[in-house]
Amino acid sequence: MKKNLHGKVLKLFTTKNDTDKTRINTLHIDADENGILNDKFYNKNNQRAILITSLQSYIMASNKNITLSDGALGENILIDINPYHLNAGDRLIIGNATLEITQNCTLCKGLTTISPKLPKLLKNDRGIFAKVISGSVTIKTGDKVSIYNY
Repeated sequence: MKKNLHGKVLKLFTTKNDTDKTRINTLHIDADENGILNDKFYNKNNQRAILITSLQSYIMASNKNITLSDGALGENILIDINPYHLNAGDRLIIGNATLEITQNCTLCKGLTTISPKLPKLLKNDRGIFAKVISGSVTIKTGDKVSIYNY
């Protein structure tokens, strides 16, 4: 049986360098799919333009007594529903923007600096990459997130 999931954007971040995540209220996304304006990864790889992470990842870490600071998983968008079941080519709507999933997020060695257990724990649950397909080129904290017919 297919169903719909609805949630919201909890937090938004841009990356300035490897250790500096800035929490913001609005993401400004390039209409040409180059990524998030004022982000370290802008115009690097449109298949990895936006990293979406579920609150579930933070809960999983907390349940194993691993404390994560805001943005510690490298996400640009933190949402309150779990999109990790989506595959490349699947779409979700955030606010008025339609995003297409491009790939699962790979684990990086930087997670071991938080906890040596973290990469194994979040192997399939760290996040997903997406690019904007259509719609608004801004995403705001509190925007509705919709996943249809999965």
